[in-house]
Amino acid sequence: MRILLAEDDLALGQALTVGLQRLGYAVDWITDGAAAATALTDTTYAAAVLDWNLPRSSGPEIIAGMRRRKNDTPVLLLTARDELGDRVAGLDAGADDYVVKPVHLDELAARLRALLRRADGQIDPVIRIGALELVPAARNATLSGTNLELTAREYALLEMLARHPGRAYSRGQLEEALYGWDREVASNAVEVHIHHLRQKLGADWIDTLRGIGYALRPSKENNA
Repeated sequence: MRILLAEDDLALGQALTVGLQRLGYAVDWITDGAAAATALTDTTYAAAVLDWNLPRSSGPEIIAGMRRRKNDTPVLLLTARDELGDRVAGLDAGADDYVVKPVHLDELAARLRALLRRADGQIDPVIRIGALELVPAARNATLSGTNLELTAREYALLEMLARHPGRAYSRGQLEEALYGWDREVASNAVEVHIHHLRQKLGADWIDTLRGIGYALRPSKENNA
């Protein structure tokens, strides 16, 4: 999952970037509000984490502009403002949730997971597709009760496909979701991850749709 982080406090931005990356997110970190607004226009993100006070454009201003453009990317607002009126103003601008500073990574990650669930229309914190179960909070996947030994990239790819089973994703969409700006991507990286997932899941779980991309399509046997 690719996340935009807009935070101009360098120490906090670095800490959140490293922490979110360790949790398996691809993170694009920006320190400027206007640049964040541009990134949200040009790039598709699973979610955005925006500081309230940013140079050139505040978090609420960015969010209001997004919503006017019908950009429904889930947004978590970081704020040192703990007054009720300020929190209400942030939510009324279009933020989906907020975290009051000082920021704790565990809380931030939990709120991000909740935003992603709501964006997908999912209530259950466990993703279940037939015999396959994913627990995003633990970044763990099992098949018929057996733990799958997945790399961070393999898990991220599987979770993306599992959130929308049957939906086809192009290689470019998967690359964009899995890798941030600062990551070099080998031309066959997605194909390699798909190959490894098929080895661990079984060939029937992931379809290749020629000229389109890949989709998670469990067979009737897998759903039994």
